Amino acid sequence: MDWDLLASLPEGDRAQILAAAVRRSFSRGEILVHAGDGADSLHLVVEGRVAVQISTADGDRATLNILSPGDYFGELSLVGPLAGRHRTATVLALEPTRTLSIDVGTFERLRTRQPAFERLLVTALAARVEQLSDRLLDVLYVGLDRRLYRCLLELATIYDDGATPVAIPLTQDQVAGLVGGTRPSVNQALQKLSNQGIVQLQRGRIVIRDVAALQRKAGTTPGG
Repeated sequence: MDWDLLASLPEGDRAQILAAAVRRSFSRGEILVHAGDGADSLHLVVEGRVAVQISTADGDRATLNILSPGDYFGELSLVGPLAGRHRTATVLALEPTRTLSIDVGTFERLRTRQPAFERLLVTALAARVEQLSDRLLDVLYVGLDRRLYRCLLELATIYDDGATPVAIPLTQDQVAGLVGGTRPSVNQALQKLSNQGIVQLQRGRIVIRDVAALQRKAGTTPGG
């Protein structure tokens, strides 16, 4: 498994940090970390897919991101003093999942011996800031329909297992959270795609039937 997060490290340093990580396994539906818990470790996703979720003001749970093998979460746990540091989101296993967990103490010992590990932290934070900035720009300047098209294409990549068509096993509520829209508005946009034969709506999942048409609508191919 290759992680972009570790790409800035020399091969020997990558091997060192992976050897120090603890292997964790989670069942489908199991919580990996709870929002509000003490933040004490970084997780590298080895297998499975997880949802990053927060609680809204009205008590509902909104999905902010879907992470798959090669992704990571918990990088803020490596920043600053441990006391008073808490998880900002809940991470839920959408399917059987395995991670490599690197606790703060282990990371600090590695960083003390080898300053190159500082690059790992800078890389993680820079990538997260870039991701959040892109999402903010989308919400501010891109219409909901096109945000949905782009989201579905990203999810199709995440869930692509070589089968055609690609089935995305997420609810419309979860997709609404990912695009920053309400469920009724996302449902309306999905119904349009369904009527055009681009997607098929099934209970608890969305099937992408025409990726090329979705790419054109999202503006990711010439003529989009």
